[in-house]
Amino acid sequence: MRPLARRAQAGLLTVLGLVGSMWAVFLLNVLLGNLLVRTLGIAPRRVDGLDGIVFAPLLHGGVDHLVSNTLPLLVLGFLAFLEGVRRFVVAVGISWFASGLGTWLFGGGLTIGASGVVFGLFAYLVTRGFYNRDWKQILLAVVLFLVYGSILWGVLPTVGSNVSWQAHLFGALGGVAAASMLRRRSGALRPDRPEPGS
Repeated sequence: MRPLARRAQAGLLTVLGLVGSMWAVFLLNVLLGNLLVRTLGIAPRRVDGLDGIVFAPLLHGGVDHLVSNTLPLLVLGFLAFLEGVRRFVVAVGISWFASGLGTWLFGGGLTIGASGVVFGLFAYLVTRGFYNRDWKQILLAVVLFLVYGSILWGVLPTVGSNVSWQAHLFGALGGVAAASMLRRRSGALRPDRPEPGS
């Protein structure tokens, strides 16, 4: 099996595992009478709400909320994984942490959901091609922007909405930061290019 095919297989299993864990946590929360949401969501500017930075993306308030994050997380997570597990972990990790910390600092109420990570992966995939000066990644960015670009309205404050624009905004900023951190240096080898002599 070629390296890219192996990576695609591993990526599919990884994102399915991540999404599967979200569904498992959702079912557990239902069985516990919403206890996990009440105790593990992000409670802004409260010390006892800091653990929500870690757990909030796994928690969802209803089936509609969970479904709305499932497909984009599968698609964007899989695409991010194709460059390798390290880049995937860094992109997801920075988006996850930035979204949670930004929400904890500036959020308005108890916040849950993986949409901050979704925004982070979207921003990462859209901007990395420009950092890397890679026309294939830029082309993918254009396609993603055409398909998912409308979600960017979610980073703007919305009056009377219970959607956390803070999670979206800081998740997206985390994705841009990850793309900058992971940009290829001049002369760096591409992931699937064999080293000389191999």
